[in-house]
Amino acid sequence: MDAVRCAVEIQRGMIDREPDVPEERRIRFRIGVNLGDVIAEPHDIFGDGVSVAARLEALAEPGGICISRMVRDQIRDKLPYPFGDMGEQSVKNIARPIRVYAWRPASVAEPRVAPAASLPLPDKPSIAVLPFANLSGDPEQEYFVDGMVEEIITALSRIRWLFVIALNSSFTYKGQAVDVKQVGRELGVRYVLEGSVRKAAGRVRITGQLIDALNGTHLWADRFDGSLEDVFDLQDKVASSVAGVIEPALQAAETARSAGRPTADLTAYDLYLRGYAMYFSSARQLPETLRLMEQAIACDPRYGPALAWAAICCNRLLIDGQSEDPEAARRKGTDYARRALEVAGDDPGILANAAFALGYFGEDIGAMMALVDRALALNPNYARGWHISGVLRLWAGQPDIAIEHFDAALGLSPRARVGTSLGLMGAAHFFSRRFDEAAPKLLLAIQEDPSFRQPYRYLAACYAHMGRLDDAREIVKRLRAIAPVVMPNAS
Repeated sequence: MDAVRCAVEIQRGMIDREPDVPEERRIRFRIGVNLGDVIAEPHDIFGDGVSVAARLEALAEPGGICISRMVRDQIRDKLPYPFGDMGEQSVKNIARPIRVYAWRPASVAEPRVAPAASLPLPDKPSIAVLPFANLSGDPEQEYFVDGMVEEIITALSRIRWLFVIALNSSFTYKGQAVDVKQVGRELGVRYVLEGSVRKAAGRVRITGQLIDALNGTHLWADRFDGSLEDVFDLQDKVASSVAGVIEPALQAAETARSAGRPTADLTAYDLYLRGYAMYFSSARQLPETLRLMEQAIACDPRYGPALAWAAICCNRLLIDGQSEDPEAARRKGTDYARRALEVAGDDPGILANAAFALGYFGEDIGAMMALVDRALALNPNYARGWHISGVLRLWAGQPDIAIEHFDAALGLSPRARVGTSLGLMGAAHFFSRRFDEAAPKLLLAIQEDPSFRQPYRYLAACYAHMGRLDDAREIVKRLRAIAPVVMPNAS
């Protein structure tokens, strides 16, 4: 620590010593600081510690300082000097790359990006994952912390509608106190994910928070606890959990942002977001939801998300018996789903949603399950993809596999609305003749969304099989109060 403090004071002193000397004639030192073994002789010193320090010196800018990771871990939070992460550096005569951190005095440091030169936001939601703070006091955990952040970035990168800043850009902020709004301007992102890791007695606690970089609003925060016995398993678990909850949180934030825009200035993306939010608000708004999706398609006929959700709206109108012309709705929904697949590429959301709609409309169920399997291979943390996979397995007569996939969806996105998943899990138990397990889940599904009609049908049938005929009649009575028909023609 004293060596780093001395190095900084020397470099600052050289600037103060020559204030009137032209830049090209000033003396500029390069300093490298390392922590390691040193062999001292009367007129020389050498050893691995000295060799690495010499290589660090060569990497430093004139007037700057480079330090190794071991040094940086020793001075963390103890000295007020900002050292930026230069990443792994391969140097001469050193077998393994060295993690290097650099300091430059303010008088020679170039600003990252002046406010006037802020990067523009991309045309889709964007996020940067900052290096998590290691609060454990154990430098050995630094590798675990950095590896976990890398896994989170990789998991988020699988969300095709999300623009994710690469690791080497977000890690330039490592070891620095940052202003989230400034990070947003400098990296050109709307959202920032930051967090910390604390270790104690073989256990580790990881916290994370999602922030809107434009206004500093906190959108989501959570913590994860685990054992360090298998650090790689823990990294995977946290990355999957974070990706699973971040996707719906960002979707909700984008939807709220779009809702504030004037109606005369709506893009296909805005119309899609409004329709998406309306779909989940109430079954009574399905016709308006479809209208918004169709407006988005009119703005951009190849906009895959809107095409896929328009198909799902047609599906739901048939399930709920709200379609005045079921055959026309089926044809329209099939057309939208097929057009969505034409433009889907490797987008897991479009693939899964189109497969869901086509599966309902009578396309080969095996082919549709293969489409969803492809979507989940592209993004294993896609909670809705697991939900749709469960639905298709249920339709294919595989209720136990369906339940496993519904559980996976709920595990990845525990804060999402669970009524639909519970209703379908209840249906799966019903088809397996586990009526005692089916009924409670169907009741919970109805309580969460009384406007969704399918759980009523399954629950009435469930009660009938259990011999609870009065309860079955009561459920049918409640269904008649919200549905024009008890059983739609297309089911």
